[in-house]
Amino acid sequence: MKTRLTLILVLLIYIGAASHTHAQQKKVIKTMMIAGQDGSHYWQGACEAMKQILENSGMFKVDFAFTPDFGGDIATFKPDFHQYDLIVINYGGATWTEPVRKNFEKYVADGGGVVVIHSSVVPMADWKEYNEIIGMGAWDGRNEKDGPYLYWKDGQYVYDYSPGYAGYHGLQHETVIEHRAPHHPILQGLPPQWKHFKDEIYTRLRGPVRNMEILATAYERGRHEPLMWTVSYGKGRIFVDLLGHCGNDPNMTYSMRCTGFQVTLLRGCEWAATGAVTQEVPADFPLKDTYTLRPEFKAPFHAYHEIHHPNTAAGMLLHAGTSTSSVETRYGTGETITAKQSCAPHNES
Repeated sequence: MKTRLTLILVLLIYIGAASHTHAQQKKVIKTMMIAGQDGSHYWQGACEAMKQILENSGMFKVDFAFTPDFGGDIATFKPDFHQYDLIVINYGGATWTEPVRKNFEKYVADGGGVVVIHSSVVPMADWKEYNEIIGMGAWDGRNEKDGPYLYWKDGQYVYDYSPGYAGYHGLQHETVIEHRAPHHPILQGLPPQWKHFKDEIYTRLRGPVRNMEILATAYERGRHEPLMWTVSYGKGRIFVDLLGHCGNDPNMTYSMRCTGFQVTLLRGCEWAATGAVTQEVPADFPLKDTYTLRPEFKAPFHAYHEIHHPNTAAGMLLHAGTSTSSVETRYGTGETITAKQSCAPHNES
């Protein structure tokens, strides 16, 4: 018994030292999250949820930059983009002033990373370079003058120049996400199809669609509509994610509780900021017929290989006799996975 307790103590010290060293070696990504106006979404709740998702990973430090409310003086919004590695846009309001627009364009062209979330593809249609940066957008007067619709059919991009407005969504629902660029760093290693929890799915977007790569689609209203894509703008990398609806109620962050949303957000943010993705594929990632949730906006303790593989220090600690009572529910099937089960050896193909 004494020997076992000594082993556990040594392993705890080792794990703590290794984690501290790893945290010191890995640079934290300084992130600005922009919000402040959006008449159709509870942007405060969305911002807080995404801040938790990013910071709980240990990879990001998030500062908010809020515009004035509707009717306020947008000229008072003067963010310093160049102090940050990454800009996350969660905004649906008035067009920024020309000096701010020019500073943002330069930030992106010089290599700054940008992530555009859900309804942030709606505003500022009168800003030409913003449309270039996001690739395509919805509503706000957009139509055929702004560029074609873009969707996926039979393994190819379809550019549809027919006249019509941009933007549509129906009632919120679950959907299956299909990856179209599985070897892109954001998606590499993830299941090619996975179920996303209830969300507001945007379709019929259009725009300049230059320097775009479609990452993922969903089948909506008779065709495969892009829901995630990347854009190159100068030296900058942009990741656009149409998922992540947060209704006008503090309790309506359910789409952001989806594990698939959280993992692709984290990977997209890292890629936009650095050009690479160092994150492992978590064990709780959803499958085609199964969605999973992270209601606390962080990975469960058994999601990564430190718990999955008994040859790691954490796995050895569990096999040394510590209690394993925590349980994750795989929502949508009722399947539960205990920590002890998750530590069982498994083959990786």
